[in-house]
Amino acid sequence: MIIESSKQVSRNHLFKRFPIPTNFGVTKESRVDRGKAWPAPAGATRTKSFEVYRYDPDSGRGPHVDTFEVDLDDCGPMVLDALIWIKSKVDSTLTFRRSCREGVCGSCAMNMDGTNWLACTRFISEMESPARIYPLANMKIIKDLVPDLTHVFAQYAAIEPWVQSKTPTPERERRQSVEERSQIDGYYECILCFCCTSGCPSHWWNGNRFLGPAVLLQAWRWLTDSRDEAAEERLDKLEDPFRLYRCHTILNCTRTCPKGLNPGKAIAHIKKTMIERQS
Repeated sequence: MIIESSKQVSRNHLFKRFPIPTNFGVTKESRVDRGKAWPAPAGATRTKSFEVYRYDPDSGRGPHVDTFEVDLDDCGPMVLDALIWIKSKVDSTLTFRRSCREGVCGSCAMNMDGTNWLACTRFISEMESPARIYPLANMKIIKDLVPDLTHVFAQYAAIEPWVQSKTPTPERERRQSVEERSQIDGYYECILCFCCTSGCPSHWWNGNRFLGPAVLLQAWRWLTDSRDEAAEERLDKLEDPFRLYRCHTILNCTRTCPKGLNPGKAIAHIKKTMIERQS
């Protein structure tokens, strides 16, 4: 199923029925402890509890979870609104990324109640109580909810995401027919939030060599673009036991894409193209 709205993401998880302790099998340095609890403002009548992951490497303290009681009558309807409210009125040290607030930039991608999504498009009313806010999994954390995206953007750069041509540059633009233009629909809309890559078990295991669903979706976007003339060179670079073929079609990527895209389908197209050129 292609996910088009956060309402379609299942709130039923196996491990809620068979819970594993938060700190099960982790090292002492990675244990997530209980942090400070911030009470609701005086006079607040409609509140919601948010458990927010906190980590400041400069403090010398390990990761912990602070609890905030948010006054719902004093903030907007989205999870991002609640985080902004907390930062503005409770704890100014809370750190997270945000920009467009329209589901376009991908800056506010994080894990909410166990699902990767954009904080600006997830309604507070869709969250459990308490709502649990964590950074994207499988990423080094710079501070609080801010993951280090250096590695995944380096993988993105490795596919050379721009038009590569061999014919002389035309006087005007490189034209496409309506049908040719439609071939990149469902791929060009990727906003590089990396929700899919963070949710991909294959990237957890082989993230140093497997490019991950976000980058491979972008790779197919350029392979299927009629204006690009470097398909063979692009495929040569992907012909590797790890870069492409570590995808095991688990499809967590498709389930967690906040733009309703299908990275798994893009990866399947690349694999099919690999086979076709060998025959």
